[in-house]
Amino acid sequence: MPSSDPFTRTPPVDIGPFKIGHGQPLTLIAGPCVIESTDHCLRIGEIAANHCRALGINYIFKASFDKANRTSIKGFRGPGLESGLKTLAEVRRKLGLPVLTDIHLPDQATAIGEVCDLLQIPAFLCRQTDLLIAAAETGKPVNVKKGQFMAPDQMGEAVNKIKQSGNDRVLLTDRGTFFGYGRLVNDMTCIPIMQAVAPVVFDATHSCQIPGGLGTSSGGLRQFVPLLARTGIAAGADALFIEIHDNPDQAKSDAATVFPLDELASLLSSCKRIHEALSQ
Repeated sequence: MPSSDPFTRTPPVDIGPFKIGHGQPLTLIAGPCVIESTDHCLRIGEIAANHCRALGINYIFKASFDKANRTSIKGFRGPGLESGLKTLAEVRRKLGLPVLTDIHLPDQATAIGEVCDLLQIPAFLCRQTDLLIAAAETGKPVNVKKGQFMAPDQMGEAVNKIKQSGNDRVLLTDRGTFFGYGRLVNDMTCIPIMQAVAPVVFDATHSCQIPGGLGTSSGGLRQFVPLLARTGIAAGADALFIEIHDNPDQAKSDAATVFPLDELASLLSSCKRIHEALSQ
């Protein structure tokens, strides 16, 4: 029986022991926005991994060693490259999880590639050719976040920069588009449009941001994370990106949008049902 899916999709991408893409199980990319401590990352990673294991969802641990685009110069940025990579290596070793972190500068690529299973290009840097090439040359999969200023079809050239550098393992992530009154909005047609060039991740927490909404930091509408997560999966996203925290209001970065860890299992359960319904 022919497929009812009218959209062209690229093949799945290998990420460590599993694949992300059309016809594959749902994947979660999740962790605290920024590394606060090694113990904190291990605690969050273990709980999230247990939830995913119980639901049959693949899991990649995410945390940033540096948040280089804070609203204020006083914003907490993280422990830095050397210390942050030690933490990510501990998470990978002790929990047996693939790990992801952001790369901000080309000269960070080699060190990050030695520790992480997946390198992530921040949205504001998605057109930076030298950064894309450096990430590609590590040989590790690269997740490029769609800039809030980019149309979805324009992301094909970011993918081409990586593939033409000898690396065909690319993911794209949608995290909303700037709108006229300070909000981010999600155009769900971005998902199938970008799937023509790479598997697509939907970022449910950053999509709820109000950039600079608190003056010296971003505000947000955390209560809409479940709605957007389920909608992204219903639109066909191959994976979910959710920043999680055991005490969201006290998170050192993106406190207005990080999702409560104790609500994660319920959200994932509903997202998995939607994902499975689409595959029938």
